[in-house]
Amino acid sequence: MAKAQYLIDDKGKKKAVLLDIKDYQQFIKRLEDLEDALSLDEAVRSARSFKDYSEIRRELKQEGRL
Repeated sequence: MAKAQYLIDDKGKKKAVLLDIKDYQQFIKRLEDLEDALSLDEAVRSARSFKDYSEIRRELKQEGRL
């Protein structure tokens, strides 16, 4: 777990967070993974139909893209 340090104002209120770069990079990676998962969930919810993987693969081969 990341160990955060806080920057505080003259009244002692937290105003910013300071993270080690490694912790920051891990945080960003996890955030991106979460965004991807949420996008996939939304795509599944809004999809009207799905194609089977073998059908997609066959189409790509016919188009010369695979």
